[in-house]
Amino acid sequence: MTQFSSQKQNQNQSQNVIVAMLFIALLFFILGFVTWLNGSLIPFLKIVCELTDFQALWVTFAFYIAYTVMALPSAAVLSRIGYKNGMTASLGVMAIGALMFIPAAKTSQYSLFLIALFTLASGMTLMQTAINPYIVCIGSRDSAAMRISIMGLFNKGAGIVVPMVFTALILSGITQTSNTALAAMDVATRAAFRTDLASRLVTPYIVMAVGLILFMAIIHFSSLSEPELDSEGDKSQHTTRFGVLRFPQLVLGAITLFAYVGVEVIAGDTIGLYGHHLGVQNYAALTSYTMGFMVLGYLLGAFTIPRFLSQRNALALCAVSGILFAFGVMYASNTEQNMSQILLAWAGVPSVPNTVLFLAMLGFSNALVWPAVWPLALEGLGRYTAAGSAVLIMGISGGAILPLAYGHFSDSTGAQQAYWVMLPCYALILFYALKGHTIRQWTSTSK
Repeated sequence: MTQFSSQKQNQNQSQNVIVAMLFIALLFFILGFVTWLNGSLIPFLKIVCELTDFQALWVTFAFYIAYTVMALPSAAVLSRIGYKNGMTASLGVMAIGALMFIPAAKTSQYSLFLIALFTLASGMTLMQTAINPYIVCIGSRDSAAMRISIMGLFNKGAGIVVPMVFTALILSGITQTSNTALAAMDVATRAAFRTDLASRLVTPYIVMAVGLILFMAIIHFSSLSEPELDSEGDKSQHTTRFGVLRFPQLVLGAITLFAYVGVEVIAGDTIGLYGHHLGVQNYAALTSYTMGFMVLGYLLGAFTIPRFLSQRNALALCAVSGILFAFGVMYASNTEQNMSQILLAWAGVPSVPNTVLFLAMLGFSNALVWPAVWPLALEGLGRYTAAGSAVLIMGISGGAILPLAYGHFSDSTGAQQAYWVMLPCYALILFYALKGHTIRQWTSTSK
């Protein structure tokens, strides 16, 4: 009888884990849908608001800086209302941000677009702070990267769909978006064109807001339970305000995520801008190429971690391939398309210049960094897990700073060569894979 009860209990726990993962997968899809819309939005707003590359990339700054500003407040909110209620509240904040796009589109004021993006990302910060430790602690830590990889399939799968949907809904029937075509218009015609283009954002963002409110109700009435975050570490451990910073593996992990998110955003969100520079016809959909390669990377992680590939080795593999592909972006041809014709023509995917394909292939290099860093950085934190999650979330601010650095060098030295900014980032990721995650004390003590 005892054995039967134990089997029944294990079966119920497995079912609860599966149900929880389904709900979290839905949230990861929503995060991906909103996040990877930026890749299409950047060249779009550059046209609507008449911006330079540097100015257009303030989209990424406004979006990702919210993760730094709102991470610790999000941790405080979660400690007060719980993880499930935090997920529900995050969807409500995101819906407000989506609705703020309506006055921004009506007025074509760039500052209003940036405020709306910050609000959207504030809701996403609360969600990220809740769901990442949730998925880490829902099962064995050794397989945490595998679970996050599965969640990444939903996140990056949304990233494949979104640019194509954006192009179909917003840019359908419009061919005069090249720099040459815009320059040929007179002032009045160009102003009318920009106004019409901006107005096309209103309906999609109303639909987005309604969808977010619907998902908010689904999560609120779901059977999600609170995660057991204190299953590891000293149960009697007392937390202090800055005690979380005494874990080197966490702090170095946050710095690594800063570098990683920076290169991920550069690869995913500047590819459309770069394609527009090179005259690529389907520039607004190029983020789909990067996301497609990321999905391949996540599939690799889901099937190989931890059975064939450790989290540490996966991270090292990502860093080394990232360095190689970054050099490819900088030095490959910006006119020849033979690589994409060989790799993608069989699937009917439009070909792109070799340098653009290398930029998209960085999606593969970036795929397993996030899943590998989280369990390595949170290992041994015990009651500091929630605070540690907030610190790691703050690392997402790399997506705010590093694309701006790219935009600065793109305007001053050229769009292709400016991609050198990714090289030190991949070097830092490689250090964390080989050494950084093993450090447990800031200073060594001698006996």
